[in-house]
Amino acid sequence: MIPKIEEKKKAVALRKAGKTYSEILSVVSVAKSTLSLWFLEVNLAKPQKQKLTQKRIAAQKRGAEARQKQRIESTQKIIIQAKKDIENLSKQELRLIGTALYWAEGSKAKKLRPSSGLDFGNSDPRMIKLYIKWLIDIVLVTRDRIKLSLYVHETAKCRVKDIKNNWSQVTGFPESAITYVYYKKHNPKTVRKNTGDSYWGLLRIRVSRSTDLNRKVMGWIEGICDNIN
Repeated sequence: MIPKIEEKKKAVALRKAGKTYSEILSVVSVAKSTLSLWFLEVNLAKPQKQKLTQKRIAAQKRGAEARQKQRIESTQKIIIQAKKDIENLSKQELRLIGTALYWAEGSKAKKLRPSSGLDFGNSDPRMIKLYIKWLIDIVLVTRDRIKLSLYVHETAKCRVKDIKNNWSQVTGFPESAITYVYYKKHNPKTVRKNTGDSYWGLLRIRVSRSTDLNRKVMGWIEGICDNIN
């Protein structure tokens, strides 16, 4: 067995060579606390310290990447399993989902504005597709009554053509169906995160001659409320 003094020399030499605690402990059989005491006496040169720092950074990066990979895999498993809980939607289920969606995001009639039609806006493409399907299949709105308009930040003016094309693909309506484009003024004090090529603005969907339809949807909402009391 190597005497402790030899183990110490070996450990110190390895440390000066830029080895980590784990690497040294795989060669020198002592407690980690013992290494810490020995290394208090070691005055590492700047290149050696840099090497150790780089190793720590690399190890932390590998650890972070491994955790991220594990988190992504875990999330995908949960989503795949949860998707199996949702089978083909019945018309009644679509009615309830669309009604709740409109309840949350749509325009409602108010005392000062009792004749309000169906008016809905959102920036989520999947939500827009669901809403349009609900309008056509459940509310029985014909496509010619569906009017589209676009709300975008003025800094995205140069991308309006691409933005229109994107929403055209999402909705199945031609670009010409987006009849109005409203530009939101830039506020330099606002730190915006939703920018760049991933920014598609907000699509507003209005249904012409739909005051009574709005009242009907309000009735569906009341029906949902009656069933949760």
